[in-house]
Amino acid sequence: MMPQNLSDSPTPGLSESPTPKQLGYYFPAEFAPHEATWLSWPHKEESWPGKIETIYEPYAQFIKALAENELVRINVNDEKMKSFAQNFLSEENVNMQQVEFFLHPTNDAWCRDHGPAFIINPNKKIKAIIDWNYNAWGNKYPPYDLDDVIPTLIGTHFNLPVFHPHIIMEGGSVEFNGKGTLLTSKSCLLNPNRNPQLNQQQIEFYLCEYYGVDQILWVDEGIEGDDTDGHIDDTVRFVNEDTVITVVEQNKEDENYEPLKKNLQQLKTMRLLNGKQLNIIELPMPDEVFYEGHRLPASYANFYIANNVVIVPVYDCDNDTKALEIIQQFFPLRKVIGISSVDIVWGLGSFHCLSQQEPKV
Repeated sequence: MMPQNLSDSPTPGLSESPTPKQLGYYFPAEFAPHEATWLSWPHKEESWPGKIETIYEPYAQFIKALAENELVRINVNDEKMKSFAQNFLSEENVNMQQVEFFLHPTNDAWCRDHGPAFIINPNKKIKAIIDWNYNAWGNKYPPYDLDDVIPTLIGTHFNLPVFHPHIIMEGGSVEFNGKGTLLTSKSCLLNPNRNPQLNQQQIEFYLCEYYGVDQILWVDEGIEGDDTDGHIDDTVRFVNEDTVITVVEQNKEDENYEPLKKNLQQLKTMRLLNGKQLNIIELPMPDEVFYEGHRLPASYANFYIANNVVIVPVYDCDNDTKALEIIQQFFPLRKVIGISSVDIVWGLGSFHCLSQQEPKV
């Protein structure tokens, strides 16, 4: 039972009782069937200074691959942006019958973090949305007021229940196996620029009660150049309920070598709810990617799992083929494709960061 007096609760300010978990909701794994993929059309030039025009072609390739397998739902700021997107995607031979646009203004394109976190109740065959608070990764890139309300706008449009935990949480910071386990990183979720009023135990309580999980597994670190303070979707990903792919750096002189080695060691000590040890698959890192002297957070782990395809960011380097081959082993019923992220990653994210899945009930 939820404590009646919130001052006695380990999570001060917990707003809903009963919680989504108590109502039978949970957040499905990304590899579960999708109804759609949500995106927010890129338009903020400051995210790709001097380069935003170069990202639309690989972005359209991403949408084209998705639209072959599921609906693609895109937030746009206004009719002018909608028209631009429609024309561009049509010219790239995207199946426009599979693309839907929503006049939901955004500040930026990173729908994984500001978009709707869909949860389902499989027994009642119903869906809901969690609208976490959003502060652009620790108030790094204001304004973010438009992004912060996107989940509720979508919930209103589809007449779905919307839960409001009233704490900061980003979709790229959490990874799920669909069987009660959530993976995340201390460098991000315990960073005081997110929820300084909460300790680790309290954050875990929110994660369990809103995402409908029973176990939180923590690694320590993210990768160099990641302005999110270490999102898990650049380092460790579930590919089935007991297997993770984790990136490793072979070059001992690279800044990522020690942090990723430490993450690997931590993963080896973890056990799932059924007592099984994680099946850990090592994925190489790409060569360093720099733009104007900035190390960018290039990682093959930022792939997106759609219904019949897995889209992997590639970086025009020797490890591209190897990474695709490793990932393909775990998706025998899906086609694994690489799309260049050399320009997109200048925005400090890639295809997983840009997208958010809507599960089938």
